[in-house]
Amino acid sequence: MTEVHNSNQSTHQISATRLRLLMAALLAVSFLGALDHTIVSTSLATVAGELGALQHMSWVVVGYTLASTVLLPVLGGLGDRVGPRMVFLVALAGFVVASFACGFAHDMTQLVVARVFQGMSAAGLQLMSQTIVAEVATPRQRPQYLSLIGAAFPVAILIGPLLGGLITDHWGWPWVFWINVPVGLAALLLAVIAVPHIEPAGSKKRFDGVGALLLTAVLVAVVLAVAWFSSANSSAWIAVGAGAAALAGLIAVERGQRNPIIPVRLFRNRTFSAGVGLSAVMGAGLISATAYLPTYFQMAYGVSATVSGLVPIATVLGMLVGNLVTGWAASRTGRYRVFPLVGTIMGALGLGAMSLLPAGVPLWVPASIMAFVGLGTGAFMSLAIAIVQNAAPRSELGTATATAGLSGQIGSTIGSAVVGGVVGFGVAALLPTGLDSGTLTPALVHAADPALQAEIASIYHDVFSPVFLALAGIYILGFIAALLLPDGHLSDEATAPADNPANLDDSADLDDPANLDGPADLAMQAKE
Repeated sequence: MTEVHNSNQSTHQISATRLRLLMAALLAVSFLGALDHTIVSTSLATVAGELGALQHMSWVVVGYTLASTVLLPVLGGLGDRVGPRMVFLVALAGFVVASFACGFAHDMTQLVVARVFQGMSAAGLQLMSQTIVAEVATPRQRPQYLSLIGAAFPVAILIGPLLGGLITDHWGWPWVFWINVPVGLAALLLAVIAVPHIEPAGSKKRFDGVGALLLTAVLVAVVLAVAWFSSANSSAWIAVGAGAAALAGLIAVERGQRNPIIPVRLFRNRTFSAGVGLSAVMGAGLISATAYLPTYFQMAYGVSATVSGLVPIATVLGMLVGNLVTGWAASRTGRYRVFPLVGTIMGALGLGAMSLLPAGVPLWVPASIMAFVGLGTGAFMSLAIAIVQNAAPRSELGTATATAGLSGQIGSTIGSAVVGGVVGFGVAALLPTGLDSGTLTPALVHAADPALQAEIASIYHDVFSPVFLALAGIYILGFIAALLLPDGHLSDEATAPADNPANLDDSADLDDPANLDGPADLAMQAKE
């Protein structure tokens, strides 16, 4: 059997007790950041009404998403240069302060500004949690630890909206944000004790400030264009033009850059590219589908909003189980390639089955199918991060982890917008004369006569069928990416072998083309 490890990485050794404290701190902080994104959703209408700015309500979510997306590459690069501990602690302190400020907002402008800072901090929490795991764990340990941190996301999806509604109804909307303060302060105290000081391996590299600014401009333009296109805002074309100009400038600047903000040379490594691609599949394939499942079932099945939420819950539960089981199995066996191969096939088969379902089947059938899709997606959700980290030198762990996270965020943002656009235009084109898709609500449909209900249900079924089929195609692309992974065995070694002088130079192995296209991708040495 071939055992693989990254010859450029060495882990920071800590005691078992401190490791348990560290994982507790990272898990608490990751859950805090993930929960903040979902807990706000059920309080938005109350917030907008009390602040008198219903027309700007979406910016509470868009501002947070925008900030948490565009800051990933910048924070990843900073983590490589100043150390993940510093970035993590500053992000956690900033998150607590921003949460405090959100609850004291007196108008929508103040709230959106505070949410932007909250999103920036949340990006640092998630990213540095994953980077710290890579610094203290061996390649074989990483899948299990990353799966524990990754579990925060599906759990937050499950309980966030309910918790947000309960807090808003009984304590008032400011407590949706203030609840983060005591939990965040406790996590900060624990993190100060548990997170070790890790000497940055890339501290001697110059930070690509110009590239970071241009990349931020590109990402801001992409997110705004997607948001505005989905709401039929003509300003989307301005964002497209600004993004294209920023992209042209980024390409020109990065062409001769020795340490670019996006590690372009790592993409020559098939395994790194495959891991980034798998992250994008999760975002574009499942997250974009889950966002519209309640609408589909309310319209095509005639169920209530509460009942329609059962299918996304089944999907997320499947994702949670798949994520935890795969992380445990990969760490226990040391094998990893089989999980994304099986997971992407499960996703493709499940979504393909959704596209073929006849109208009127019992709700438990699509719920079971989507749980199967979630199970398959969970099989590579956190494992993709471990794959990317094992493919990068230690001096670029933060940047590599940020790249994987960014691909998932962009995949989710663009995928959701495309699905929403296709559904919106498709339904509008097929609705009978006299019905306006812009004012069509589930309540209106459920109150209509049975013949009209059946017609609208058929329209939604016909519009969503090709959407499910296209999403199945995304998982097939993920399967192709998984085929690029080497069939190796994750190493138990905490420290890379020192018998090769090249191991002392973080850039040596990746500068050798033989290490970028050979059978032992992951930029790892192979040891029989």
